[in-house]
Amino acid sequence: MSSIEFKAKPVTIGAWTLIRLPPNASAQLPSRGMTVVEGSLNGAPLRAALEPDGRGSHWFRLDPALLAAARAGADDTLTLAIQPTKECPEPEVPADLQAALADHPQEYARWLDLTPLARWDWIRWIRATKQADTRQRRIEAALSKLSQGERRPCCFNRNLCSEPDVSKNGVLLEPNER
Repeated sequence: MSSIEFKAKPVTIGAWTLIRLPPNASAQLPSRGMTVVEGSLNGAPLRAALEPDGRGSHWFRLDPALLAAARAGADDTLTLAIQPTKECPEPEVPADLQAALADHPQEYARWLDLTPLARWDWIRWIRATKQADTRQRRIEAALSKLSQGERRPCCFNRNLCSEPDVSKNGVLLEPNER
């Protein structure tokens, strides 16, 4: 696949600074769900897991180190060139899920046997709620399903945004442009 090139201006939603892909750039990706890409941001190396926005497009969070490497500020228009990659990075496992897995060695062994993409699915499903009790129930359900040999969460729409800090009902909130 050839490189997908576009310009985008960072936007702010709550405390997050992110890049929303233009619909025509996102349409060139192989999936409406989470997609891992590599490429460049203002010439600086970029590797990111693009989160779906719940509307058929994608976005990713900008961190200060990436902006510094790109010699850009949060108010600049950025030049991106990206390509999907099949190499899925390991997700960061939330502390509450890590603790639960540590308490369940059999399920932890099954967790380690999953592909990184399957681990992403479980984490995205667990974190896709703001309610602490729902999150805890999802962790318990994940452990139960892992103990039964299930490799992915059931009934999880991979095309919805799963970051509750920047979404509502699986749809990315409208940003306040910087």
